[in-house]
Amino acid sequence: MTLIVRTLSDQLVDLVRDRILSGQVPPDQPVRQDALANELGVSKIPLREAFARLEQDGLLVSRANRGFFVRPLSRTEAEEVYALRLKLEPETTVLAAERATEQEREHARATLATLYQRTSDHGDGVGAFNRAFHLALLRPSRQMVTITLLERLQVLSDRYVRKHLEPLGRSERADDEHRVLLGAWLARDGATIARLSIDHIQNTLDDLRQQLDVESA
Repeated sequence: MTLIVRTLSDQLVDLVRDRILSGQVPPDQPVRQDALANELGVSKIPLREAFARLEQDGLLVSRANRGFFVRPLSRTEAEEVYALRLKLEPETTVLAAERATEQEREHARATLATLYQRTSDHGDGVGAFNRAFHLALLRPSRQMVTITLLERLQVLSDRYVRKHLEPLGRSERADDEHRVLLGAWLARDGATIARLSIDHIQNTLDDLRQQLDVESA
């Protein structure tokens, strides 16, 4: 694999983040810097810089004399991440619906269509397109500080979304919730958008509580 040196740091961050979020790098296992550096044909210096950025994003944790590890999923983290989403996301989604241009509305439609296709095919990238769909409903708000926070929360949510969708039937329910939410968003129905957004986030958190409690028992 060849990387463009000019944007090496950003590419490494994106590449390692994608591997973490897709589950290719399991939690509580060391990320092997030597093997990854050899695979990508880069030195360990920019790779360590990328790891440091991912640690700031909450995806990796460094342990003295042991290197970097993927942070394990936990109910404590899920509670915090989804509580923040509940505080920020519904109101921002309502504002985005009010301000969205026709181009942004079409982008939201297209993103959901792609998410549907990936879900139906059980293909790679379901988590990434789930994140992209939610951000498509948020970014037209033009609230840049809030969007920056929500982008980071969406990344942290990504692994939990994958965990949440493991049981049969969850993908179909999520698809239905997304479809109804988009319909309200396109109709600029603020009260319904807020209610559906809260229900969607809360339903995911309730399911995760049960899953994570069972696994930690």
